[in-house]
Amino acid sequence: MTARQSPAGQAAGPVDDGRLGQLLAGLKAVRDGDFSTRLPQVGDALLDEIAGVFNGMVDQLALFTTEVTRVAREVGSEGRLGGQAQVPGVAGTWRDLTESVNAMAGNLTDQVRSIAEVTTAVAKGDLTQKITVDVKGELLELKNTINTMVDQLSSFADEVTRVAREVGSEGRLGGQAQVPGVAGTWRDL
Repeated sequence: MTARQSPAGQAAGPVDDGRLGQLLAGLKAVRDGDFSTRLPQVGDALLDEIAGVFNGMVDQLALFTTEVTRVAREVGSEGRLGGQAQVPGVAGTWRDLTESVNAMAGNLTDQVRSIAEVTTAVAKGDLTQKITVDVKGELLELKNTINTMVDQLSSFADEVTRVAREVGSEGRLGGQAQVPGVAGTWRDL
């Protein structure tokens, strides 16, 4: 046993080395990712307060971990967009982390849905839709590629319509489609 001070700096009862060992074991377990560990209440005001704070912290970590894992699984693995972490009562850095996870999931949801809307419109023959959501990095490259593809499809469709009209309605043979900036199969057509 060792002597201890109360929070007010006054002498308090001795600290049981076994209790310190429990606290150390609990801290190591949490450090190693085990959020099932708990410190028991023992009837000593200070030690019970420490146990309560420790147990509350572990509960908060467990909830935060569960929610972040759920959102990552739903959005990242299952393809269910729109998931948000729900961690009630968080403050400080925990709130910042929760908001960052939710912002990331929200941005990804908006970006993927925008891409899906445009590609669905193209599949239905609507070549007027463009991806307008703000993106960066590789998603910006994808956005630009899809928007360029839509522009080229629209130009190609316009030219095919023009040539068909010249041949079919106006009887002018030998019309050529002119689609600037296309390559590969598009140019061959």
